[in-house]
Amino acid sequence: MRTVIQEVVADIDDKASEIVLLIHWIGGAHTELRLPKRRRGQRNSTSGNIITAIRQLVLIASDDLIAGILNRNDLVTGHGNRWTRERVTAHRSHHKIPVFQPAPDGTEPWLNLNKAARLLGVAPKSLRHAVEAGEIEGIHPLPDGPWIFSRSELGKPRAQQIVHRARQNPKYPAGSHPRSAKPIPFNGIDRWAL
Repeated sequence: MRTVIQEVVADIDDKASEIVLLIHWIGGAHTELRLPKRRRGQRNSTSGNIITAIRQLVLIASDDLIAGILNRNDLVTGHGNRWTRERVTAHRSHHKIPVFQPAPDGTEPWLNLNKAARLLGVAPKSLRHAVEAGEIEGIHPLPDGPWIFSRSELGKPRAQQIVHRARQNPKYPAGSHPRSAKPIPFNGIDRWAL
């Protein structure tokens, strides 16, 4: 660095609450960098919503996968960094969130949408519509992330009603709840409208 930089002068701009760095290059050029200055009492902590999402995602996902999901949702750490496996692990450790451990017997207590739908024998779209309609409980911590279902919830009568409805109408297994759908004629053919 000393071969290209002659000196760096640092100053503080209190009005803008920034640290101003003036870099004097060997060739005579100067570059000014402005960095945000941390205010007294200001903390660079990760949002509570992100910690809650990690707490929920760890039910079905490893730290690698959680980092990918957080990045896909354009979420960053308190310091503004992208997520890595190491950063997820550090946050889990700091907030005492247990690590994801696959069940030794393969019977996972928590399932993603595809595994839950496979367990019930319905299409994933049918199950997603049911949870969005409030017919069954599911967790969706992030908009661009997985749905999470409790295996015990999938054994309840409400889940069996979804299975029964999907099997009653195999042509439209992901259709709406029977009370909210009604046929309307369209060019002489009955079409289902939501």
